[in-house]
Amino acid sequence: MRTDTDILIAGAGLNGSTLALALAREGFRVTLVDPAPPGPLADGRSYALSLGSVRALKALDLWGAVAAEAQPILRIAVSDGRAGEGASPLSLHFDHAEIEEGPMGQMVEDRHLRPALTEALTTQDITRIDGVAVTAQTPGPTGVEVSLSDGRRITATLLVGCDGGRSATARRAGIDRIGWRYWQTALVATVAHELPHEGTAHQFFMPEGPLAILPLRGNRASLVWSEDRHRATSLARSDDAGYLAALRPRFGDFLGEITLLGGRFSYPLGLSVARRFVADRVALLGDAAHVVHPIAGQGLNAGIKDMATLAQVLVEARRRGEDFGRSDVLERYQAWRRFDVATLALATDGINRLFSNDNPLLRATRDLGLAAVNALPGLRRGFIREAAGLTGDSPLLLQGRPI
Repeated sequence: MRTDTDILIAGAGLNGSTLALALAREGFRVTLVDPAPPGPLADGRSYALSLGSVRALKALDLWGAVAAEAQPILRIAVSDGRAGEGASPLSLHFDHAEIEEGPMGQMVEDRHLRPALTEALTTQDITRIDGVAVTAQTPGPTGVEVSLSDGRRITATLLVGCDGGRSATARRAGIDRIGWRYWQTALVATVAHELPHEGTAHQFFMPEGPLAILPLRGNRASLVWSEDRHRATSLARSDDAGYLAALRPRFGDFLGEITLLGGRFSYPLGLSVARRFVADRVALLGDAAHVVHPIAGQGLNAGIKDMATLAQVLVEARRRGEDFGRSDVLERYQAWRRFDVATLALATDGINRLFSNDNPLLRATRDLGLAAVNALPGLRRGFIREAAGLTGDSPLLLQGRPI
């Protein structure tokens, strides 16, 4: 089969675009297809990028464009309690000074990261097709033929699905998913506050779900508020005054008075993991492969690790003269990522179920558990390194090294 491109990526979100950039820099012919119109579409979210993810962005020459707007995460405070009653005195605190590598991560707003990535793509020889969807895929012995919604057909050595949790690429490849919907919806907003946050990220667990208060540049914070989905629907429809009235007892007054900035957003929550990450001439990446609870802020970090792993597998295979779209090559990517993703999915699901309830016995157990970890420096340091993305078999980009 004659190929028009080496890699066709379905989906030009953050994961698909970073993969396109990483592969184009290594000489691959890359075609990026996305049904959205051209131009950055910032969606109000902010991302807690682990140190490993920051290293990957540096290795791709992306970090310089967003560094001035990033907020280092210097401390993390984890506590349990009820709205209006404050946090339990038995809590857990992480400090970046406990590891040698520096801040555990960086907070970056989507409105800064997405335009920087869009601009970086223009510096590489990448074919970009916007406003068009992939409608069909037919794998063959040496490539895959892809049909687009505008009638075009493109042949590629490999098709990569970066098209979200309801991936049509996965469905057409016969890959189904396991998972379930949570009873929660994430309410996302940005607030301004009177007092400085000092680079501290707060995770406050309540019976209805966790509230993450994540530091942004200046006296601002990004909120990821997991709430009962029925109440969340009502809150999403309320005016700003009603929204703030419900938020304040949960937020507390430790940062002084708070006010809303910009838009408010909501996202239904669930767990969804593809049974396979690869098929014949197909690989899945990011949400197309796995969607987890945002409780640890690891969604984009997991996608960046997918990107770095797949890029390294493909580059090394081509250097050895292998057909990088063959199943045996793609299996290396799946084997590298599958256990890590399964562990993340189980951990986020278990933590959410353990903390999102008001069972007195479980409350006492988890509070004692937080206090125990807090009292053990070695264990605490291990959690810090895990949160920073410094554990496990990391691909080269997450080490800040070129492939």
